[in-house]
Amino acid sequence: MDTAPSGTFGLCPVGPDALQGIKRQQTNPARWHGANWNEFATELGGLGVEVLESMAARGAFATDAGGTAYGLPHGVVIASSAVHISALLRTAQAYHVPVTVRGGGLTTEGESVAFGGVLLDMTGMSRVVKIDAAALTVRTQAGIFWHSLAEELRRENLDYLSAPLNLTSTVGGSLNVGGIDVNSPRLGCSADQAIALQVVTPTGEIVECSDTANAELFQRAILGYGQFGVITEATLKVRPYTPIRMHYFYYSRLRTAVEDLQMLDRNDASDYSGILTIMDSAVNLLVAFDSVERESAFQAQWQSRLRGHGELGFALRAVVRYALRPWKLPEAWYLWQRKRELFPEFRRPEYVRDGVMHDRTVVFSRAVWKFWGNRQMVIPDIATSVEKFVEAVERGNAVCRKYFPHYTLYCVGIRLRADHRPHYEMSCIPPDAEGWAYGCEFEPMIGTAVYSRDHLQSFKNAIYDIGVDMGASYYRFGGMMKGYIRRVFGDALVDRQLALKRAADPAMILNRDVIF
Repeated sequence: MDTAPSGTFGLCPVGPDALQGIKRQQTNPARWHGANWNEFATELGGLGVEVLESMAARGAFATDAGGTAYGLPHGVVIASSAVHISALLRTAQAYHVPVTVRGGGLTTEGESVAFGGVLLDMTGMSRVVKIDAAALTVRTQAGIFWHSLAEELRRENLDYLSAPLNLTSTVGGSLNVGGIDVNSPRLGCSADQAIALQVVTPTGEIVECSDTANAELFQRAILGYGQFGVITEATLKVRPYTPIRMHYFYYSRLRTAVEDLQMLDRNDASDYSGILTIMDSAVNLLVAFDSVERESAFQAQWQSRLRGHGELGFALRAVVRYALRPWKLPEAWYLWQRKRELFPEFRRPEYVRDGVMHDRTVVFSRAVWKFWGNRQMVIPDIATSVEKFVEAVERGNAVCRKYFPHYTLYCVGIRLRADHRPHYEMSCIPPDAEGWAYGCEFEPMIGTAVYSRDHLQSFKNAIYDIGVDMGASYYRFGGMMKGYIRRVFGDALVDRQLALKRAADPAMILNRDVIF
C-alpha cells in the first residue's frame, strides 16, 4: 500500500478501513481548510471565472439527495464552457484547491458534496448542441437534465436510448457512473450510448475522445466516477420516439420473479423489463413494448411461461395468505396503502391513454422522486453476473428485513456490449459478467423515521459485505463506502489506478475523496 509522506501525496487515499479501530466505517472526508484560497479566487476572477462565495450560494449545495453527508465549499463556480472549466482546473492544480463536480446532485454517499474548495455546478452547461435525425445522434452539453434532453428530442420525434429512471440527473453524471433504465436489459446503460465526448482533463486540456480518438481517456471518462476529467459535451445515440405499452405481473417470491426476469431478457422477449418491490411481499415484474408486433409476440410465446399473476389474482392470493397469518395484518395494511398511493402515478390520464404510456420520461421520474425520494435516501446496491444474482438479491433482502420495517428493491439487467469495448476497471460492471450484468438497489423506506448514522452505515456495510463475499461489484463507488474499494478490487488493481490518477491529476484535486 502506498504510504507516501504527507508532504507529497499524503497517506494512501484508499485505505482498507476508513477509521482505525472502527471496522469499515466511513466518515465525511476531512475538510480542506483553504490554504491560498484568496489568491486562487483572485486569479480566477482575473481569468473571467466568477466564484460565488456567499453563504446562500454555498449553502444550496450543502448536501446531496442522500441527505446523510453535509459539507460546504469555499466557493461555487457555475460552468459555462469547456474553456471556462479549463481555466478553473489549471488554476486549481497550481494552488492545490480541490474541485468537486456536481450535476443533479443525486448521489447518496456525499460524492457530489464539497468539503471545502470549489463546487463546480455543471447545470450551467445544459444546451443541446445539435440533433442529427438522419444519423440518429445528438450532441449535447453534459450539464443538461435527461428530462430536458428528452423534451428537445421529442420535438424531432426522437428519444434517448437508455437513461436513469430519475431524469433529474444530468447526462454527464450518468455517463460517469452508468445510467440504468428499464430498457438497459436490451440496450445497455446510458454510458454505452456515448459515441464521443469532450472532456476537460484535471490539468485543463480540452480533449475530444471516442473509441478511436484518445480512446484511453474515453474509456476512463466513461464509468470513471469523474476521476480523470470533466465531461463537458457528449455525442449520444438516439432512436425514433415510440409510446410504450406496460404489463405488470405480481409475485410473492423474489426468486421466482428474478428467474422470470432473466428468462425474458435472455430470450429478448420484451423491450423493457425490471422489478420493483414493496418489501418482498409484493414483487412487481414490469414488462413493456415499443410496438404492437413485439407485444403480440410476447403474448403468444412468453406470457404463459411467466409465473406471476395479474393484479386481481395476486390480490386474492394475498387475502388468503394474510387471513392465515393475522399477526401480519399490519404488513398487509401497509401494502394496500402503498399500492393505493403509488399505482395511480403509473396510470395518470395526462400521460397514459388507452393503456399506452405516452411519456415514460415524466411517469417514471415523477413516481421515483415522489415515492422514493425523501430527506434521506440510503441505497446500497450490488451488481453481479447472471448466475449470482438470485442469491445476491435474497441475501440483500434478508439484510433489509433485519434493519427496516419497510423497504423496496429495484432489480434490472444491463446488456453488455457485444464488442467488449474496454471500460474503466473500477466500475459497476462485474468482472465475471458475460452477456448481461444484473443490479439490485436496496432502499429502506425511511419516511419520517429517524435512524442514527451508525444504523444506516451498518445496514450499508451488511449489503457491501455480501458483494465482497460474492465477488460482485457496485453501482455506487465512493463516498462513505470508500473503505471497501481495496476489499472489492484488490491492492494491485487499486494501486495501478491510483498511479494513473496521480499521473493525470498531479495535485489530486478533481473529485477527490470519491474514490481517491
